[in-house]
Amino acid sequence: MLNTLTITEAHKKLKSKEISCVELVQSCLDQIDKVDGDINAVVYKNGEKALEEAAKIDAAGKFDHPLTGIPYLAKDVYCEKGIPTTACSNMLRGEKDGKTYISPYDSTTTKRLKAVGAISIGKTNTDEFTMGASTETSCYGVTKNPHDTSRVAGGSSGGSAAAVAANECIFALGTDTGGSIRQPAGFCGCYGMRVTYGRTSRYGVMSMASSLDTIGALCKSVEDAAIVLNTIAGKDPFDSTTSDKSVPDYTAALKGDVKGLKIGMPKEYFIEGLDSEVEKRIREAAQVFEDMGAEIVDISLPHTKYAVATYYVLAPCEISSNMARYDGIRFGNSIKKSESLVDYYENVRSEGFGDEVKRRIMIGTYALSAGYYDAYYRKSQKVRTLVKKDFTDAFKKVDLILSPISPTAAFEVGAHTNDPVAMYLEDVFSISQALAGIPAMSVPTYSSPRPSSPRRTSGEATSELPIGLQIMGPQFGEEKILNAAHAFCSK
Repeated sequence: MLNTLTITEAHKKLKSKEISCVELVQSCLDQIDKVDGDINAVVYKNGEKALEEAAKIDAAGKFDHPLTGIPYLAKDVYCEKGIPTTACSNMLRGEKDGKTYISPYDSTTTKRLKAVGAISIGKTNTDEFTMGASTETSCYGVTKNPHDTSRVAGGSSGGSAAAVAANECIFALGTDTGGSIRQPAGFCGCYGMRVTYGRTSRYGVMSMASSLDTIGALCKSVEDAAIVLNTIAGKDPFDSTTSDKSVPDYTAALKGDVKGLKIGMPKEYFIEGLDSEVEKRIREAAQVFEDMGAEIVDISLPHTKYAVATYYVLAPCEISSNMARYDGIRFGNSIKKSESLVDYYENVRSEGFGDEVKRRIMIGTYALSAGYYDAYYRKSQKVRTLVKKDFTDAFKKVDLILSPISPTAAFEVGAHTNDPVAMYLEDVFSISQALAGIPAMSVPTYSSPRPSSPRRTSGEATSELPIGLQIMGPQFGEEKILNAAHAFCSK
């Protein structure tokens, strides 16, 4: 089926006229119709417009760029002109009064993709305003793992990861604040990279925590990840946090040679609570690198134990600020009557936001309040500096670092619903990289064949589920990571 193709495979077939763009797009739309009722990965389908764009591309007949004619899905926080963007929140869904937010402009990322002929076919499910690790806080309901529909797809980019794993698109866009691309990629058995902070533009992507958010893609291969990054990376005048550092050709970095590389294994990532099967897979992966000529080195990242606590002070503080803009005045959730403006705000936000968003707003507002700012926010910023220094020191000794993405494979739906702290601890291996602003990639160490339809099983053993290997690199070290991932996947 055409929807199972990678970007590279699809591009070759399109360029040789073996298939048409319309056929490729239709294949993905048909797959959504076939399987999404089971996994709930897609919250908005833009089929009619996508097919119109595909027909135009076929008529032009030019497939000079690898992404020309390639259908993708975007996480429902990416603004696309004329298309609903709700962040999977009732605050923007506006279901009661018809004031669902329709973006008047494109994000920089979707604009760059469309400029080379990539075709948006819809939006994917996410935790509400990207706050969660399981895509269970969405107003559209939970996204299920295509490998086992009794389990979560991860979060917050669970919809994008599940859509790629279930072949509902050729690639998908996600966001990563504290692991939200890497963890669902690990759970669903696809490839997802958190880039260096500032490597890609956040303009037009709804913010959660502005100093931590990064955007990127979830793909079916390392080469696909490199192709997409080539297209979306680079300086953006609309985002002052983007770096003016030149963008290399990431596909040229895929040489598959890791001989002589020093790869670190941090002892703080192999701790009590780590599933034995996960540890086994990661150590087997390290052995693969060693067999290819890399040197495996034991290292320490001593402030890792403070990362979760630090993140869950800093992120809610930024969330408290970013969520203040959603007031129901111009778009989204609204109410007809109120006694005062303050009463209006209280009712609109209480009704529009879900429990997890409210929880983080309250934590952040408390930590930023007079008398607590120094005790919590300022101290957390100091610890963040120490976490960053750990990585800076480590990368003086090694080229890359290996670790698990998550302590376990995908957990069952509802497992942590009533225990937010347990849910936060799911991020234990994916938060430090965000605090340090470094790139990291999730690579499947074990994955079932990409399913054409979801497997309706439950209670599956960990060894039957994908397990994510995390490859970390220094700031702007995406080339090293992609090359190592490519070498690993070639074995």
